[in-house]
Amino acid sequence: MQLKRSLAPVINNDTRVLILGSMPGEESLRQQQYYAYPQNHFWKIIAAVFRREDPVEYDSRIEMLTAGRIGLWDVISTCRREGSLDTNIRDEEPNDISLLLEQHPSVKAVCFNGQKAAASFRKNFGLNIFDDGKIEYLMLPSTSPANTIGFERKFEKWKKIDFFLRF
Repeated sequence: MQLKRSLAPVINNDTRVLILGSMPGEESLRQQQYYAYPQNHFWKIIAAVFRREDPVEYDSRIEMLTAGRIGLWDVISTCRREGSLDTNIRDEEPNDISLLLEQHPSVKAVCFNGQKAAASFRKNFGLNIFDDGKIEYLMLPSTSPANTIGFERKFEKWKKIDFFLRF
């Protein structure tokens, strides 16, 4: 199995919500773009949170995200995996999320895009990196098409991130 390496974080000093995935899928790694697989609901959900149309162009999507005070990264820095399914991840090594959060104290919520991201975070960091209670943790349903619950049910859960963007 080939070694996979995650993408660089998307974050700035205004970021309030950090969304953590597990490891980008094959299409995202090929294009070097988060959530590049067309059937993934991520960008459609984020656009709906902001009550906008999905801008489609990757640079415009990233601009929408950062202007809306949302950051992106992955819990896993490197792993071995055949295909794109989280269930195939082996030999995972974590990203330095502790350092990222120390460098960006504006983050008020860490949201996990799916169960694998949350499980990898728990395994590598515990649930509270900082014990000061300033960061909320929220497990959200995976936006992957492998999660078959449908867009509307996913969006019902994901729209909770709007609360953390208000302050």
